[in-house]
Amino acid sequence: MTNYKIAIVNSSSFGKIFPKHIRRLEKIGGVTHFDVDSEISGKELATLLTGYNLIVASVTPYFTKEFFEHKDELILITRHGIGYNNIDLEAAKKHQTIVSIIPALVERDAVAENNVTNLLALLRCTVESNAKVRQDQWEKRAHFVGRALFNKTVGVIGVGNTGSCVVEILRNGFRCEVLAYDPYKSALHIQSYGGKKVDLDELLTRSDIICLCANLTEENYHMISTEEIAKMKENVYLSNSARGALLDEQAIVSGLYTGKIAGLATDVLEEEPGRKDHPYLAFENVVMTPHTSAYTMECLEQMGEKCVSDIEQIVQKKLPERAVQAQSDFLVRS
Repeated sequence: MTNYKIAIVNSSSFGKIFPKHIRRLEKIGGVTHFDVDSEISGKELATLLTGYNLIVASVTPYFTKEFFEHKDELILITRHGIGYNNIDLEAAKKHQTIVSIIPALVERDAVAENNVTNLLALLRCTVESNAKVRQDQWEKRAHFVGRALFNKTVGVIGVGNTGSCVVEILRNGFRCEVLAYDPYKSALHIQSYGGKKVDLDELLTRSDIICLCANLTEENYHMISTEEIAKMKENVYLSNSARGALLDEQAIVSGLYTGKIAGLATDVLEEEPGRKDHPYLAFENVVMTPHTSAYTMECLEQMGEKCVSDIEQIVQKKLPERAVQAQSDFLVRS
């Protein structure tokens, strides 16, 4: 019989808000929380996790080829989220490790809601005006004349689970004309949510506001950079709840400095965690939240439930739902 040890790596929420998830895992084996540097080397991470054969993983650290070369006893990495770009799937397959993720539908409403929440906070100067009230400066309210979201032309990049929900919110809730760019979705698919399929150039040149909701791939890394910003309208607003590396941060800073970009709302950065000296925070017209788009009680409960269920299934030699790396000799061993 296999002895199980479970590592919770870099998750700020798993098991802390819903202790019942930890109690269920403790029926399977010992459970330990690890907080490591996001850039820890693969070998160092593998050494730290020696003996642990089940991992609940966050957006960092990176489970690289080097990590797997020193971690042959690993049975499962279950991602406490929908992305898996921090895991080398080919290396996981070679070393017989199953990798599973949260179904995108679990996070859909929460992440879309926060994209629009942060956008509204930016447009209506909510953060700054709240700060002035707390400083007993109510009379300065005329300094915080914002911009409306209603009836604007909004571009949505990425119309998967989250993006499609953002399109619905903007179209049905704010009467926006929604232009959508997603080379993998049909015009009919996008139209069914209330958007119009366009190419990226049209979206960039026509949008008053741009919302980023795309997965991060090799092809769209830094997809918004100097050239793309030059095509945008003057005083454009951006809201990103997807992945920080979709934006070339240096180019965004330049756009904020010149005023071409009127404001940025972001829940994500290219390198996380962000710190108070991040270049974005030099600008008052930036709203930054610490990757909390999925942080609703409802969403976190479902996410935790899925990770626990994955571990319960794998120890019974059953393949978890949403396994993005689904091959392992462990599942067929007697």
